[in-house]
Amino acid sequence: MTDDLTIQLDSGEYAVRREGNGLRLGRRVGGDVAWLETVDLELLPGPAREALDRGDTADEALVTALRGVAQAEVERGG
Repeated sequence: MTDDLTIQLDSGEYAVRREGNGLRLGRRVGGDVAWLETVDLELLPGPAREALDRGDTADEALVTALRGVAQAEVERGG
């Protein structure tokens, strides 16, 4: 996956980008992306990684995993 994917998490629109063994998550604001976090892909559950490989941003396993990443960033004050 070389292009950013867009995923809707709760009330926000986010961008997802694979970078090597990591996954970047960023919040879309207007036409820009504010990158929040990079996580190791191995930390995501298998079904979430499979959905990412398919580019299926509506898959519940992927949505749930990325919602957790976004929530962790909020709780850290990001």
